[in-house]
Amino acid sequence: MELEFTNFSHYVLVSESELLLIITYAGMNLIMADLKPVSWCLPLQIVSVWLFPFIGHMGICTSSGVIRDFAGPYFVSEDNMAFGRPTKYWMLDVSKVYASGSNAWDTAVHNASEEYKQRMHNLCCDNCHSHVAMALNLMRYDNSTSWNMVNLCLLSLIHGKHVSCVGFLKTWLPFCILTSVILAVTLSLNLR
Repeated sequence: MELEFTNFSHYVLVSESELLLIITYAGMNLIMADLKPVSWCLPLQIVSVWLFPFIGHMGICTSSGVIRDFAGPYFVSEDNMAFGRPTKYWMLDVSKVYASGSNAWDTAVHNASEEYKQRMHNLCCDNCHSHVAMALNLMRYDNSTSWNMVNLCLLSLIHGKHVSCVGFLKTWLPFCILTSVILAVTLSLNLR
């Protein structure tokens, strides 16, 4: 599958038979779903790239490819993600959306976004991952209403695939450099 990033990857275009859930790390990590009509996405970006490259800032796209992300207190951005370009994706299956209604995906994204426009952003407890989890819970993705920031983070780490070699480097290189420096300093101080 060929991914095409336009407008600084604020939406992702794929073939007409694909739908996207996007997750972002450092740049942005995609979670993609096999959905019909194009570009329904869930983006996720790294909160602290240097320390925790497996944690990201996350958003979710509508069926038209507009990314919604809980970017700050009382603010859900529209097609203007808080951090960088996609570096990773995770294919999801649209047949796992169990909510009723002809437009369950968009309705869930809209309702979660409207709810989060009324909330204070909390980096540890009520954040962008919680916003996406609410949307997935509302659409009953995978017939579940127990999506949360922890399982989204872990599942994107396990099932996510990097978009390119550059995406892999953007995700992991700063972490590896920082870890190497800390290890070198620690070893040099302990070996004296």
